[in-house]
Amino acid sequence: MAGDTLAPAKINLFLHVGAPGADGYHPLCSLMVFADAGDRVTLHEGEALAVKVRGPFAHQLADEGDNLILRAARALLAKARGPQALRAFTLEKRLPVAAGLGGGSSDAGAALRLMREDMNPRLDDVELEAVAAGLGADGAACLWGRPVVAQGRGERLSPAPGLPILEAVLVNPGVSVSTPAVYAAFDAAGVFGDIAPPPMPDAFESVEEVAGWLATTRNDLEAPAVALAPAIGDVLATLADEPEALIARMSGSGATCFALCQSEVEAETLAERIMAMKPDWWVRRCRLGGPWT
Repeated sequence: MAGDTLAPAKINLFLHVGAPGADGYHPLCSLMVFADAGDRVTLHEGEALAVKVRGPFAHQLADEGDNLILRAARALLAKARGPQALRAFTLEKRLPVAAGLGGGSSDAGAALRLMREDMNPRLDDVELEAVAAGLGADGAACLWGRPVVAQGRGERLSPAPGLPILEAVLVNPGVSVSTPAVYAAFDAAGVFGDIAPPPMPDAFESVEEVAGWLATTRNDLEAPAVALAPAIGDVLATLADEPEALIARMSGSGATCFALCQSEVEAETLAERIMAMKPDWWVRRCRLGGPWT
């Protein structure tokens, strides 16, 4: 009884957010893709349900009494038919926390996939997806790590257009941004856009076509996030100034931004230059698409 899997970083290529409803939730529309970089989750035998966290960003979770992995595991065990063996997890935390990368949701999705494989009898995909959706707005999308168009609160998923592998660079300035604070600033501005899915082809032929199309979309949380954390604006301006970046944008509610590049060589060149320019920033060259699990 053991296994491990990637919990890939989630990237919102665009994120359109509407006015909050009577329940306070914001409807959205987003094209979500996943990176071939992320955290690593391992399942192993244990005397109690627990998560051991290690890795470069483990310290950012030091004060977290509970986490999405444990919530996911408890929810799945509640659905289980018959007694199940005790399990524990190790989380290799490679992604910054509160970074707009869906790290916690992706970690939970990885834990659910690992546990389902180890269960007897196993839950089917529909049952597993229901558990994932109950964990939060990104839960359903992060379960499988496939490119999707998300609507509603993030739980209504439809297939994404065909995408080429997107060579990209992820950059985080080392600041954490509170999602509730970003939404509060967004609401205070009172400017809410259209959340109908934008016209999109059945498939994109090249990264240049993707970047050109993305230029007609937006991330509605970018401006309020930059107002709260000006370092995000520094990242966006730095990326936009570099010749390899076809487009630069923030993911989710921040603070991580991404740039799409024409080729692997250009992405590597851009990443190396940014690391040299800003050694205190977190920089990762990656490919976007999925699934990588």
